[in-house]
Amino acid sequence: MHVALALLRGLGRLPLPLLRLLGVLLGTVLFVLAGQRRRVALTNLRLCFPQWSIARRYGVVWQHVVVMMQSLLDRGWLWYAPRSLLERRVRWRDLEYFEQARAQGLVILLAPHFVSMDAGGTRVGMDWHAACMYSRQKSPVFDAAVLAGRARFNAPVLLTRQDGVRGIVRTILQGTLFHYSPDMDLGARDAVFVPFFGVPAATVTAPARLAKLCKARIVPCVTRMTWWGYEVRLYPAWENYPSGDAEADATRMNQFIEQRILEMCPQYLWTHKRFKTRPEGEAKPY
Repeated sequence: MHVALALLRGLGRLPLPLLRLLGVLLGTVLFVLAGQRRRVALTNLRLCFPQWSIARRYGVVWQHVVVMMQSLLDRGWLWYAPRSLLERRVRWRDLEYFEQARAQGLVILLAPHFVSMDAGGTRVGMDWHAACMYSRQKSPVFDAAVLAGRARFNAPVLLTRQDGVRGIVRTILQGTLFHYSPDMDLGARDAVFVPFFGVPAATVTAPARLAKLCKARIVPCVTRMTWWGYEVRLYPAWENYPSGDAEADATRMNQFIEQRILEMCPQYLWTHKRFKTRPEGEAKPY
């Protein structure tokens, strides 16, 4: 693992267009070899886009694996390159939406699971004292590298699921900006079944509950990979949110994410088992 991290750091010094092309090559190899992940992604696309041909689904999965590999290679400069390079390659778009919301009080950045999410989180952490959720990695060496990479700027707060809602609320109320990615299937607890591309999906209700408890505004933050780096785009704060209707609020979040997926479908995290939790009596698709 030490050798792999050293290689990753070395590759991070390559010109970005060359690194992107290397990602295409390695991603293609991974697409061929990673049968289980490929099957999960194809199942997700079949459920979400039943009107697509099989060839189209395979094409999107190939593109998805490529951008995943490219995002992994980018850790070589996101974790180690000087701040000035990161500022050139990871750029804000429509930052005024965040500034407007921040002027009115506490803010939660809602950052869906696109493959560029970590790059966006890095830029957030560069510019503000921020918090995010963290999952411990299986390899202690890689875990330490991830922690060090995420903690480079402004001493971020790294929360785990064990911190629970209380820990998150306490952090937000202290004025820390929370970079939050709640669009995963975490089971039926504290979730409601609402449509995701027309398929009932277990969707957490935490964003609305946190917004209410902290009197915070939700500002969507979506990061897109480009050939020159990343674009971190902010959207207007959600008005009339939370509404008091858990299903309506969860549906609103899913609909927003659907719109962003249609803009850059291969960059969404299709290898996650988004539909593994099913309503009672319904078979799991994976």
